[in-house]
Amino acid sequence: QVQLVESGGGLVQAGGSLRLSCAASGRTISSYPMGWFRQAPGKEREFVAAISGLDLSTYYAESVKGRFTISRDNAKNTVWLQMNSLKSEDTAVYYCVGRGWYGVRKGPDEYDYWGQGTQVTVSS
Repeated sequence: QVQLVESGGGLVQAGGSLRLSCAASGRTISSYPMGWFRQAPGKEREFVAAISGLDLSTYYAESVKGRFTISRDNAKNTVWLQMNSLKSEDTAVYYCVGRGWYGVRKGPDEYDYWGQGTQVTVSS
C-alpha cells in the first residue's frame, strides 16, 4: 500500500505563488507516474499535471500550462507542484496521485493512490 500526504496549500492573492508538496510512503512507486488533480466546488475532479517515474516527462492541463511546474525527487519519494500566476479559477482542493504501473494517464480512474487533498484558495 502507498500513502500520499500533501502539504503547502493555503490562501493567496491572484498573481501570487504556492508550492504544493506530496510525500509518498509505503510501497515504492518511484518508477511510476505521479501527478496532481484538483476539484472545485460543484465541479468534477480534473487533471492538473503528471510526471513519469523513469524519464521524468511532464504533462499539463492546458489551463495551467506555462504557470504550473511539476517535479519529483525519487530518492526522497516526493513530488512538488509549483504554481505561479495563480488565478481565482485555480481555487480547488488539490490531490496528489500515484499509479501502480507505467504510463502517464490523465483520467482519475487510472490512478491507484490518492492523498487526502489540500485546499488552495486564490482571492481576486
